[in-house]
Amino acid sequence: MDHNGSFSAGTAGNASDDDDAFAGVTIIVCSSCRDETGSDAHPRAGTLLAEDTRRAASGDKINIRTVECLGNCKRRLSAALLRDGCWSYVFGDLTAASGADLVTGAKLFATSSDGLIPWRGRPDSLKRGLVARIPPLDMLKD
Repeated sequence: MDHNGSFSAGTAGNASDDDDAFAGVTIIVCSSCRDETGSDAHPRAGTLLAEDTRRAASGDKINIRTVECLGNCKRRLSAALLRDGCWSYVFGDLTAASGADLVTGAKLFATSSDGLIPWRGRPDSLKRGLVARIPPLDMLKD
């Protein structure tokens, strides 16, 4: 992890079209999220989710970052998927073992032609855990 809370999940030299597309997606994981018990144990469940996500993305060029709080505390473990110029997604009700689901969602997002995460193929945790879909700024009209 670098000083900005960023993990590089990829390795140099494995360039492909998918790798380039994956590099355009960022997974943001709330590192301060607690598990369903509300435990103050350390490491926090959000940190464990970030680590699980990093492991699941190993070998891919998906950018994984952590933030202190996504403000979704009632839905516990939370993460967001971002892609420049596309809708952004916030998910809650995740578990510390949801990293593979986040990576699957990121890959679907990276390779979608319309900039949306397709419903078909989306892991169940990302279907029922959807909190918000936020439009890109350039899409907003006055």
